[in-house]
Amino acid sequence: MNTLGRSGVEVSALAFGAAVIGNLYTEITEEQAHEAVTAAWQRGIRYFDTAPHYGLGLSERRLGAALSQYPRSAFTISTKVGRRLEPAEGGGDDLANGFAVPATRRRVWDFSADGVRRTLDASLERLGLDRVDVVYLHDPDDHAEQAFREGYPALEKLRSEGVVGAIGAGMNQAEMLTRFVRDTDVDVVLCAGRYTLLDQRALTELLPAAVERGTSVVVGGAFNSGLLADPKPGATYNYAAAPPELLDRALHLKSLADRHGTTLRAAALAFCAAHPAVASVLVGTRSAAEVHDCADQFETTVPAAFWQELRDTGLLPADAPVPAEEPS
Repeated sequence: MNTLGRSGVEVSALAFGAAVIGNLYTEITEEQAHEAVTAAWQRGIRYFDTAPHYGLGLSERRLGAALSQYPRSAFTISTKVGRRLEPAEGGGDDLANGFAVPATRRRVWDFSADGVRRTLDASLERLGLDRVDVVYLHDPDDHAEQAFREGYPALEKLRSEGVVGAIGAGMNQAEMLTRFVRDTDVDVVLCAGRYTLLDQRALTELLPAAVERGTSVVVGGAFNSGLLADPKPGATYNYAAAPPELLDRALHLKSLADRHGTTLRAAALAFCAAHPAVASVLVGTRSAAEVHDCADQFETTVPAAFWQELRDTGLLPADAPVPAEEPS
């Protein structure tokens, strides 16, 4: 277990990303969602991340129900604020936002202090909990002023009141997260897709700033939404069809991994976990089988020769940390 900043909140090195059990892209059953969470528990995963955005609250409801069978003190859970859910009329589905659920609610961007508290209260109700351990400001890209002026101070107050243990921001970019690390007292930032074998932009400023400030980083999107899990024509990169040049690069990485007797999935996870600022690697899994596969890959030692070839060929920057080789 690793501690988030100076908060005392502990997380497992591998974390369960619950967006997929909110019917991300395709519908899964209640039983499949429950089995996925149970498998995560069986493999020692104790950190679970969700958000109201994921399936218009479905992810939170399913995650809370599945975790109710375990002692509350035995797991860490995070959710997010910034998108408040309101009742909606008109029918239809939410696939335009990526979730195969009925559009019974609509999202309202709200990083105000009142919005933060209302959103968190609603999340606690869906989760069936009286507290969460970590709260992130969720995707404040286009709402920076309100997020820094109102949303962050609201989280800081919740932390000082003991309502939450750790606070931070979660985004699909590194630049604004760097500002959060440098200009606020966040415990953790969740950086999705910006520190992977295909994209190391977080290495430039965010990760060094986190080390300097003692702020933890949770890395999401280790597979860049699919391309690094199974590179093939039609694979997704950052939630869209992968550009040909990135598909070629991913296929090349896979061939190198195969030649060194490992897998691209194992390498992708190991790379994210190797940086000293990273406390946990967050992976979205929609079935028990996917959970077990990710746990197996995470426990796999990737040969040092693989990392050396990536550096020698310019596929990885020389200053990107890689796992230390373990004795055979």
